[in-house]
Amino acid sequence: MSWTREEMAARAARELRDGYYVNLGIGIPTLVANFIPVGMQVTLQSENGMLGMGPFPFEGAADPDLINAGKQTITALPTSSFFSSADSFAMIRGGHIDLTVLGAMEVAANGDLANWTIPGKMVKGMGGAMDLVAGVKRVVVVMDHVSKNGTPKILERCSLPLTGAGVVDLIITDLAVLEVDKAGGVLRLVELAPGVSEAELREKTGAAIVAGAAA
Repeated sequence: MSWTREEMAARAARELRDGYYVNLGIGIPTLVANFIPVGMQVTLQSENGMLGMGPFPFEGAADPDLINAGKQTITALPTSSFFSSADSFAMIRGGHIDLTVLGAMEVAANGDLANWTIPGKMVKGMGGAMDLVAGVKRVVVVMDHVSKNGTPKILERCSLPLTGAGVVDLIITDLAVLEVDKAGGVLRLVELAPGVSEAELREKTGAAIVAGAAA
């Protein structure tokens, strides 16, 4: 067994805290918005110039002019505000966003992140990822543990171009939750998905894992 995309997003939502300003990346991270605990006040921020996003619209009720940075249709709240992307990036670069949840192609044991390009493949650009990992207080990565061909995505050293060096704090995959101990330079096992053994986890991870979260 392993966690589904929704279960991974729900686990990431457990990292939210009341009063947080949060930026959600493209893919699985967008699902985190569906699992914000009842009664918790979390404000979602988007790089394209929106603060206070509402839930995803029901089918047929979407406004095509109201989108997030991933070009997904979203809804506004009575408290939502709109501004230029320059102001949005000033919030990010100024350290005003508490947490970002991002996808990744590779993460290294020291917290290096590669999530924007594969050499030789056409991409539209890095988007806001480099600013997010440099300016946000805490970076959580949510991704599949291995690639489609079964190779590990968590490595001792990333092979792809980096988005940021030593920036990831926590990795949530379909197999486990791993804390990046930057001081110790190791990955610490926080939690295993149901039905996943430590032996399977280590077999599918390209970096060493030690037991237990850091004190």
